Amino acid sequence: MTNSSIVVEGLEVRRGGREVLRSVGFTVPTGQVAGLIGPSGCGKTTLMRAIVGVQIVAGGSVTVLGEPAGSPALRRRIGYATQSPSIYADLTVTENLRYFASVLRAPADDVRRVINEVDLADHADQVVAQLSGGQRSRANLAVALLGAPELLVLDEPTVGLDPVLRDDLWAMFHRLAAGGVTLLVSSHVMDEAARCERLLLLREGRLLADDSPEGLRGATGLQDLEQAFLHLVRTQAVGS
Repeated sequence: MTNSSIVVEGLEVRRGGREVLRSVGFTVPTGQVAGLIGPSGCGKTTLMRAIVGVQIVAGGSVTVLGEPAGSPALRRRIGYATQSPSIYADLTVTENLRYFASVLRAPADDVRRVINEVDLADHADQVVAQLSGGQRSRANLAVALLGAPELLVLDEPTVGLDPVLRDDLWAMFHRLAAGGVTLLVSSHVMDEAARCERLLLLREGRLLADDSPEGLRGATGLQDLEQAFLHLVRTQAVGS
């Protein structure tokens, strides 16, 4: 599947004797914005960790950009933004980005570019510890945008952001996809589901649906995506 950036087959993850992911399988085509949607604790972060190759798995396989997840060859081809910012609090935004750019061997002018893309130009010389939660999230996202990643894996990137900035970021995500970048964006906020070309609905470690927003509406007969998700949950409960 050369046109697929992510191929997950029969993925099983167990932690502390508990099944966190249960036989999860899906593909994400290149250049698509896919939303990983589900309530907190459903396994979204664990799945993303498996895709970027930092999660121990009990079974199944994950192939990313044609390579096994975690392969050294993927390190500069994937941008990963964790839910909790993983930047240095005692450095400024610019200092953080210069450091990570050097690690990734990204062009020097990338620092200014990504600062502008996440709308942090007015805070570029501010120490991260003095930023608001939303500003820290944006600085964290900026790190993932350094270089020219072919795949962006973004864990709850819009949490704590105001509606205007959220709208700007989603517009940026779609611009990147139009240029051939694949994005997997997680959220527990269902109103963001409509912004995705494709939805992966996860609950209690199981994939409930893999469809476009339009396809999900058609399959359930419901226009409201949150109600469609609840319908799938109830259907699964009855069938289990």
